[in-house]
Amino acid sequence: MTLQEPRLCQVSVETGLLGNADGHYQKRFTDLAGLYADAAAFDRLLAQRGNEVAYEVTSFTPGQKVSDLIVGVTRMEPGKVGEEYFLTRGHIHARGDRPEVYYGQAGHGLMQMESPDGEVRIVEVGPQSICYVPPFWIHRSINVGSTDLVMMFTYPADSGQDYGIIERSGGMRVRIVDDGRGGWRQVENPDWRPRSREEVQGILDAAA
Repeated sequence: MTLQEPRLCQVSVETGLLGNADGHYQKRFTDLAGLYADAAAFDRLLAQRGNEVAYEVTSFTPGQKVSDLIVGVTRMEPGKVGEEYFLTRGHIHARGDRPEVYYGQAGHGLMQMESPDGEVRIVEVGPQSICYVPPFWIHRSINVGSTDLVMMFTYPADSGQDYGIIERSGGMRVRIVDDGRGGWRQVENPDWRPRSREEVQGILDAAA
């Protein structure tokens, strides 16, 4: 039996990057069209910062089996579009029964979660805190602080991602906005549409 070699990956909290990684991608503000409610404010952001990096992910993938764990670090800029805080695109795992763990390392953020039938959960994530995202929850990260949000994550390597589930429903059910007192609040998204019984069943059936 040949065993995998152990691997050490150093985390730089200052840069929000994973050392000795084999994966790296960036999302620029130009990649985030359609995510925010205030289209005019987003256009102004694009005019000023369109080619800047909104968030980036570095990761290590040891293999493709369920027993392999992808590990990585995500770093997100602070800021708002109108009154809405910066966020990631968000996804559900293509194999819906796969969980994910996030470990906060710097900054102040939220993990916004939504069940296939529209239940909402919001978990605050700060330094040295762990957020467990159970199977079947759609999830996205939101930076509600004034500095970079840096989080380590891990999930089974065969999970896959479905990013379109949010777009197909007109966004997530709530939006996270500035409460005017230095904090945040959630407001209903009027564009949100309930998922069909067929789509919800498809998520359940995709579990392996």
